[in-house]
Amino acid sequence: MTYQPTLHIVLHQPEIPQNTGAIGRTCLALQAKLWLVKPLGFEITEKSLRRAGLDYWQHLLWQTVENWEELQSSLPDANFWLFSRFATRDYLSVDYHPEDVLVFGRETKGLPKSIVDRFRDRLLRIETHEKVRSLNLSSAVAVSGFEALRQIKAS
Repeated sequence: MTYQPTLHIVLHQPEIPQNTGAIGRTCLALQAKLWLVKPLGFEITEKSLRRAGLDYWQHLLWQTVENWEELQSSLPDANFWLFSRFATRDYLSVDYHPEDVLVFGRETKGLPKSIVDRFRDRLLRIETHEKVRSLNLSSAVAVSGFEALRQIKAS
């Protein structure tokens, strides 16, 4: 099954397969394309997908890339938004457009400093109560992805 993606969701070096599975489900619900930037902290095999109960994976539009540079060359004219708990700009303060790219870092370390430094003006934060360090990666993707879709549909 193929579809024209409404958004692109990028996981930069994801570590936890269950998060990636949940994010894949969210991407399918959003009709977004999921991009996985290697190295991954797990293998994507038919057996591992079956074990995780990801029976919808064959309907998902997804792609792995070897590194950040390959991702950028695959989406040369894209509008990138990067999510970081260290950002100061709220994710609700920007206008999202069809085929925007929402980028999320590793569960344990976030995005590499080299990427954060290059995209400092494109960093977004999901505001949480001070006692919460950050949201789970799959929750962050869902919150931001559905806000982007809401804006896209409203325009």
